[in-house]
Amino acid sequence: MTTAGSAQGPSSLHCLRCGQEVGGLAGCPRCAAEGIGVNAMPPLADLEGLELSSYRGGPWGWPETLPVSGPPVTLGEGDTPNIRLRTDPAALGDGQAPECGSELWLKYEGGNPTGSHKDRAMAVGVAAALETGADTVAAASSGNAGAAAAAYAGRAGLRCVVFTDEGIPPALAAQIDLLGAEQVRCEGGFTARNAAMARAVEEHGWYPLTSFSAPSPGGNPYADEGYKSVAYELARDFAGRRIDAVVVPTSRADLLSGIERGFRELAAAGLVSAAPRLVAAEAAGAAPFTAALRHADRAAQERTRVRSHPTAAFSLGEERPCWQGLDALWRSGGTAVAVAEKEFVAEQRRLAQQGLLLEASSAVAVSVARRMLRERAELVVAIGTATGMKQLGTDAAGG
Repeated sequence: MTTAGSAQGPSSLHCLRCGQEVGGLAGCPRCAAEGIGVNAMPPLADLEGLELSSYRGGPWGWPETLPVSGPPVTLGEGDTPNIRLRTDPAALGDGQAPECGSELWLKYEGGNPTGSHKDRAMAVGVAAALETGADTVAAASSGNAGAAAAAYAGRAGLRCVVFTDEGIPPALAAQIDLLGAEQVRCEGGFTARNAAMARAVEEHGWYPLTSFSAPSPGGNPYADEGYKSVAYELARDFAGRRIDAVVVPTSRADLLSGIERGFRELAAAGLVSAAPRLVAAEAAGAAPFTAALRHADRAAQERTRVRSHPTAAFSLGEERPCWQGLDALWRSGGTAVAVAEKEFVAEQRRLAQQGLLLEASSAVAVSVARRMLRERAELVVAIGTATGMKQLGTDAAGG
């Protein structure tokens, strides 16, 4: 059996911060020794010769841009809809209208097979696992990643073990079980579930589809390349128009980093005139990126620590800003914004009454995007990471 902690895919990995070549999927050991979790990623793809008009959508729409060479593992993920949201005073709920001509769009990732953006990553991550010869994949998850891992592992005929904790919504736990994964419930929140997964990776050689080391560098670097497809789809769907900002619900910044990498590849190939500014959307109870960017010095930013409190946006929240997210914000000229729970829960309810049932974490992004529209006229896209169906019947659903 291949030992997952040392498994390499077909592309070599290099630390985003120090440039060192890294073996394994636990992030850069040199930076970790400094107390900073940094992902090691494969090289950026060269998009020269590709045309957005021929891009089919999803991670496998341009398979040559991915760091795997085996057959695709797919359930039809990607190509999710863009929905224009109301920006009139009634929709804002406070009588404050944005400037005339501004537009707010939602890219609805709840349209993916298991109902979240995690399907894009797990499709690629499971394909990478197959290339290493793994027979078991593992994920530590608050819910969405575990469901996606279970689904794509099942598609590929692999055993899947998901480490969750006592805070997982019942609907998500049921989804993971029904999809055939072995669920291990850990007491002690995300720290406990990550530690349990780390032991399993070390002792059993299971292939890790999510982060498992501390300080966390982010998720599986091969899987995270699936998130570049969000940028490709936005560039195709808004062709000829400038997207001023993309607002992303952010925890360990796998999605944020993947979107930035995708836009960087597009810009390098001349497929977009300019990459949009990226904005990390956080719940105020767990906002390390917002705290970090209050420091002028980047060295202080990457060493920021906060006390993270549970919020209705249960899939968000870390004590440190993952370096890959800071890198994405620095490169795109972006920022981070934290929103109070009262505000994003109210947004979640307003959207539901307009026909859009989103998880609370997605409502955080929409709340931040609306704030941006009040500042100046622009085209802003908020990423709606998951359907709210998974939270129904819980306090996290705003009930």
